[in-house]
Amino acid sequence: MITRIFRVQIKPELREEFETLYRVKSIDAVQNAEGFISVTIGKPTVWAPDEYVMVSTRTNETALKKFAGEKWSEAHIPSGMEKFVIDCWVHHYESFD
Repeated sequence: MITRIFRVQIKPELREEFETLYRVKSIDAVQNAEGFISVTIGKPTVWAPDEYVMVSTRTNETALKKFAGEKWSEAHIPSGMEKFVIDCWVHHYESFD
């Protein structure tokens, strides 16, 4: 199993619009891909007021590559969501079996 941790820093003036789309568009993109197991999203805290996180799991690296493409080790931003992003990061971890 592969865990993908995606963090995104957004433009604070677009927060309300971002949150509405993030809950629907981003989750749909992750859930509808082959090999999906789970997804959890998180909103900002006082320590990172403009940063959101999405933690998703996939059955294996092959499923992750089908979802994210050739550049699977880079962040995958759904179409139309680019306007919100200041910066983003993605990290992958393989589960202990």
